[in-house]
Amino acid sequence: MTSTYSYKGFVLPGEPQGSMVDQDYFTPAAKDSTQRTKAIILLTDIFGLPLPNPKIVADHLAKSVGVDVWVPDLFNGKPPFDANKLEPLLPDRAGVKPSWRDVGLFIIRVIPSIPRFFASRPSVVEPRVHQFIKKIRDEHGYGKIGVVGYCVGGTMAARLGSTELVDTIVIAHPTNLTTVDTRAIKVPSCWVLAEEDMGFKDKDVQKTRAILREQEVRSDHVNYEFKIWKGTASGFAVRPNLKVPDVKAGYEGALDQTVAWFKKTL
Repeated sequence: MTSTYSYKGFVLPGEPQGSMVDQDYFTPAAKDSTQRTKAIILLTDIFGLPLPNPKIVADHLAKSVGVDVWVPDLFNGKPPFDANKLEPLLPDRAGVKPSWRDVGLFIIRVIPSIPRFFASRPSVVEPRVHQFIKKIRDEHGYGKIGVVGYCVGGTMAARLGSTELVDTIVIAHPTNLTTVDTRAIKVPSCWVLAEEDMGFKDKDVQKTRAILREQEVRSDHVNYEFKIWKGTASGFAVRPNLKVPDVKAGYEGALDQTVAWFKKTL
């Protein structure tokens, strides 16, 4: 099966309701919320803040969980890729195989972004995220902070789970996550995974599940939740093709899963 996409990418309906604070997006908890000492940080995928999607998801989390939500600018205003150029070439659901034409176009469109991708490598972006978390905790007095990340943001969320910076994490369809990263997590973790994911293949899923089950028998293990959403591919939890029933159900279910997790652990 080959891909058949709209070249406009997959944009969520609605308009962001929060505001930009410097280069970062912020949507506050309701004024009558009793959870003002807690916050969620949403780490975007490689397409960054130019897309409205992470902002719309942040708004939903702020309203549903009842806490402040921040979406930091991971890439200093220059995300490596433009979603409108790459989205049509990426699988939007399980079972979709890119055509040779799609593969060729993908390579052609990625090559010019290599310098920007290098400038956004983890060794550059992750310290920026650490500083951001320390900054908002100091300025706003947050006692507890949860992190949800998508794709590369999911991998960053997992790595943050090995630090003292955060209290709970949601890892949505990560990419290039290692078993070392998984073993190092020491806070409650919620896994939101696609059925088919080029960045987190079935062998990675099985290794991760085995590590979590292995740790479960230890007296010092931390709580986790692990769910694979059928019919989905990477990106479904933040850039879903809502015209596909399985993907729509996966996106909505993953969002409910994230809300429930933070209500339980944050």
